[in-house]
Amino acid sequence: MLGSLNSHEEEEDPDHHHRHRRFRHGFAPPANHMRQLLSSCAELISQSDYAAAARVISLLSGSSSPCGDSTDRLVHQFARALSLKLNRVTFHNLLLCSPSPSSSSSSASTSSSREEEALQQTSYLYLNQITPFIRFCHLTANQAILEAVDGHRAIHILDLDTMQGVQWPPLMQAIADRRHGDPPSIRITGVGRDLNTLLRTGDRLRLFAQSLGLDFRFDPLPVPDPVVTTAQSLLSAVTLLPGEALAVNCVLYLHELLSGGGDDDGDAVLLAFLRGIRAMNPRVVTVAEREGSHNHPAFLRRFGEAVEHYAAIFDSLEATLPPGSRERLSVEQVWFGREVADIVAGEGRERRERHERFEKWAEMMRASGFSNVPLSPFALSQAKLLLRLHYPSEGYQLQLLTDSLFLGWQNKPLFSVSSWN
Repeated sequence: MLGSLNSHEEEEDPDHHHRHRRFRHGFAPPANHMRQLLSSCAELISQSDYAAAARVISLLSGSSSPCGDSTDRLVHQFARALSLKLNRVTFHNLLLCSPSPSSSSSSASTSSSREEEALQQTSYLYLNQITPFIRFCHLTANQAILEAVDGHRAIHILDLDTMQGVQWPPLMQAIADRRHGDPPSIRITGVGRDLNTLLRTGDRLRLFAQSLGLDFRFDPLPVPDPVVTTAQSLLSAVTLLPGEALAVNCVLYLHELLSGGGDDDGDAVLLAFLRGIRAMNPRVVTVAEREGSHNHPAFLRRFGEAVEHYAAIFDSLEATLPPGSRERLSVEQVWFGREVADIVAGEGRERRERHERFEKWAEMMRASGFSNVPLSPFALSQAKLLLRLHYPSEGYQLQLLTDSLFLGWQNKPLFSVSSWN
């Protein structure tokens, strides 16, 4: 909490204090100068001055740590991402004048991929626990779904990125609490990259639904790569049953589809997908996305935007968690670290974290035939209660604008949730 920052300083480990004493004695750049060095390094890479960029990266890497203050940790993550970008650029140049190297063992690659996926899953659960961001998106989207399907006897939710399904128990509980007579049936079509993860998620949700006395069904729909998979093939695999009220849930999902066309025609891929959803005639489509402009093809533009966005996120974690939090370390290193690396080092179709601000999503939804449905006052009250009970920091701010709800930190919007039909 903001009021406990002084006690946090007393809890820090000796290495942390020693490192910051080195800062003050001039052996490493002070924290307020390190972000400037990040920008300078990005400029050097954009100018193809790779030797100078490597020297700056070495300085930043040696002067930052994943266990320091928020600026220190931010610089550490972006220095890693810049190093990755530099390695990719120089390796690409090497390939232009050298024979292709032999590929690594496929079994080793598969094992590494599984370990990375397990780390991501764990980090996601930590993210959901220690920050309000995911829970805010889920609860606000759930309220819009609950209101849109009220009174229907059969509910079908198409969840386009199910993960561990943590969004759905609160909605199922709300439906069970609001029922008059027999509760409606609930069917969730869960989309995800890994079938085994989806099956485990379905088992957990079925047990929870059983405890509530709900008629529940979970249909797993594995899609290894939502970008490669066309809109037509994905949506055609969804089973629609007569009499069901359909809700389509797009929480932190649509931005990935923008990479389907690389830097050129990502909008066309997304529009085709949204028009396919429109043809399914859903009662509601919920959209939750980052409030960041990380999709610009110009490297320096998106780099600067990303630094500002993640600086606010890291500051929020600084104010609400103790310095030695293992959960925060996992979230920043694994989850946010992956995102930063993708935004900074990824190019073309390989760059998936193509966050856009609300105006972009509103434009795309309207172009696909959807209209914005105002979020109810209860959605705002529910979000305020979430922050007050679980994340009581004055830095978090909620705004209801253009019939949509925004969560930010210190006047900087970070996430938005909107509802469409």
